[in-house]
Amino acid sequence: MNNLHNTNIERSVLSSILFNPALFEDVASIVKAGDFYLPAHKYIFEAMEECEREDLPIDEEFLQKKLKQQGRFDEEAFLEILSTNPLPSTKAYIEEIREKSIKRELIKLTGDIKEIALEKDLPSTEVLDLVQQKLYNITQETKGGEFRESEEIIHSTIAHIHEMKKRGNAGVVGVDTGFAEINKLTTGFGDGDLIIVAARPAMGKTTFCLNLAQNALDKNNGVAIFSLEMPAEQLMLRMLSSKTSIPLQKIKVGDLSDDEWTRLSFATDDMARKKFFVDDNGSVDIHKVRAKLRKLKTKHPEVSMAIIDYLQLMTSGGSKDRHLEVSDISRGLKLLARELKIPIIALSQLNRGLESRGDKRPMLSDLRESGAIEQDADMILFVYRDDVYRMREEKEKEQKARAEGKEYKSNFFEKPEELAEVIVGKNRNGPVGVANLIFQKACTRFVDAGKVPIEVVFGDSVVDRKEAKINMPQL
Repeated sequence: MNNLHNTNIERSVLSSILFNPALFEDVASIVKAGDFYLPAHKYIFEAMEECEREDLPIDEEFLQKKLKQQGRFDEEAFLEILSTNPLPSTKAYIEEIREKSIKRELIKLTGDIKEIALEKDLPSTEVLDLVQQKLYNITQETKGGEFRESEEIIHSTIAHIHEMKKRGNAGVVGVDTGFAEINKLTTGFGDGDLIIVAARPAMGKTTFCLNLAQNALDKNNGVAIFSLEMPAEQLMLRMLSSKTSIPLQKIKVGDLSDDEWTRLSFATDDMARKKFFVDDNGSVDIHKVRAKLRKLKTKHPEVSMAIIDYLQLMTSGGSKDRHLEVSDISRGLKLLARELKIPIIALSQLNRGLESRGDKRPMLSDLRESGAIEQDADMILFVYRDDVYRMREEKEKEQKARAEGKEYKSNFFEKPEELAEVIVGKNRNGPVGVANLIFQKACTRFVDAGKVPIEVVFGDSVVDRKEAKINMPQL
């Protein structure tokens, strides 16, 4: 078992901290108390952590006092550390302690796997998921299911408050959505949040989520998307249209002017450098999502958001009733968001029942299999565009008039830009309300109602709104 621990290295590192307490922060950034093999060494390191938190000197007198108060003082082990020569450089030794600790955790995991696989009657998919979770926890140096004490929580909370003060970004404490009114209601998407974006077909929920992704990418955050019904190339076409203000249809067929080719080239070069990851296999269950996201987050810790388009196309990998399956999926996504400490956005369809109402603005009860989704979600956002229904009604009236041999003249015309609403129907940590946006059809993007981009495409060129002197829709 010597290759799984080295007490001499542990003594040398602890001795080096006592000789030069300034080293403690460097050591603590790589190893934790549980990484030390000997219990006496673990207790001494924990005492060092307490001294650091309380702004006390990390020296022989204070460490002995704390250890004696806790009934953990081992005089022989302490004297051996004091008699060990400090190291000129601790980096390699610290990494060796962590390396051996990981190996011990892996040895323990093999025993856990045997117990889970043989002694517990669980489906293989659940066994794989449990093993993957334990592996992820090891790589992330997490402490598993231990209770967090009040003192540690207070320190973490105060550190969070100071971090928010340093940001100074108008009340956004989570991932910036890029939309001022949504930020005002939500303060951004928090780490560990499950956000449901729901709408009827053709309302633009995929476009809205791609805009959220683009806003995160523009701030150099990483984004992962599971696209279950649209290939990655189609997603990228939409994002390039939004980014360049070139109509999507023109990009699709390559009918671009020299200026547009230039703008497209700059946009593609920029997007190629972003940490943007798409899984477009089209068939995925909650177990695969967990495995793939854990692996991706380990390899690319800058990933700050995951999007799933859309929830009803996912499976739980079993043969349960659909309501139970959706419950497993929504709960699994919520737990995964907390585990990876990132917001997960899941798109969802709405029931057709709302089509029969006079006011077709969505409500929580309109969610398909709404019970589990509503319970697990931290936020539920509904995307609503009234003009979609108005246009549909006008077409139905026109068809009816033609069938009766009558002429029908509509006063409604399809606008290039429409008022859109993002209704915050549930917000676990804040208010509910409505954010008003503008939907720009040609470029497949939503923008703040009070902050429409200056450059807009007209024909083959990009012009300034002020120079164009056109009448914008009254909002």
